[in-house]
Amino acid sequence: MKVKDFLAGVLTGVAAGIVVSKSIDRVNPHISADNVLKNIKESFKQEGPIDGSWIVMKTEPFKNDVITMEVYRGGISRIMNGELEQFEFAADAKTGTVVELAKV
Repeated sequence: MKVKDFLAGVLTGVAAGIVVSKSIDRVNPHISADNVLKNIKESFKQEGPIDGSWIVMKTEPFKNDVITMEVYRGGISRIMNGELEQFEFAADAKTGTVVELAKV
């Protein structure tokens, strides 16, 4: 095998990988709901242990005064000072940023 042929094969493989990666990003530009929940749980754990958590795996439309976006809805519960605290959140499906947080 010649070096030219080998390099042509490697470059073709890299190019194909880039094209496939871009295509996948166009089809589903959202980050996974599991990763969103994981990041939110890590933020809550900085203040203390959490008792439970949940997230809806399907996105839904969210609109505030200025922006419309797709979000994941979920919740976190924890015990603070002997009291149960529960929170519900909406997180941007593209970035994972919490756009709404409410104590229930």
